[in-house]
Amino acid sequence: MKPPRILAFDVFGTVVDWRGSIIRELTALALPVEPARFADAWRAGYQPAMQTVRDGRAPWAPLDVLHRRILDSLLEDFHLSHLPESQKVHLNRVWHRLDPWPDAAAGLACLRRKYICATLSNGNVSLLVDLARRGGLPFDCILSAELYRAYKPDPAVYLGAAATLDCAPEE
Repeated sequence: MKPPRILAFDVFGTVVDWRGSIIRELTALALPVEPARFADAWRAGYQPAMQTVRDGRAPWAPLDVLHRRILDSLLEDFHLSHLPESQKVHLNRVWHRLDPWPDAAAGLACLRRKYICATLSNGNVSLLVDLARRGGLPFDCILSAELYRAYKPDPAVYLGAAATLDCAPEE
């Protein structure tokens, strides 16, 4: 078997600490919720929201839009729908401000010596660019499910990434 040339990374939880970052932000905002419970509920809506797109019940939308739909529902559930729109927008963009795991940047830098390193996430491109810049994450390329208008695990995402990087899928 030929060794890989490209390492394409999932990002949420793999490279960045989504849960800890959201808990820290919710704590700083001092909203009247239990931050860990709210963070977990927000993430629990992730797969169901993408599934509505995968099975055609909802049109394609970038992950920022899906995160906002989930957030709006949670704000109702947690009796916070009265928050001003500016605070809702700020809160939804927490996904653009996630902190990387402490060893992520150094690990990626080491891997880049031998491989091309890219994101391959369900996050939209702007979100992934913000995470990479904020965390000093040295990706060679930002790839997103958004580019292929499908969500993982749809094969179109993986095959599209291989085509974008001009390599065979097994590379």
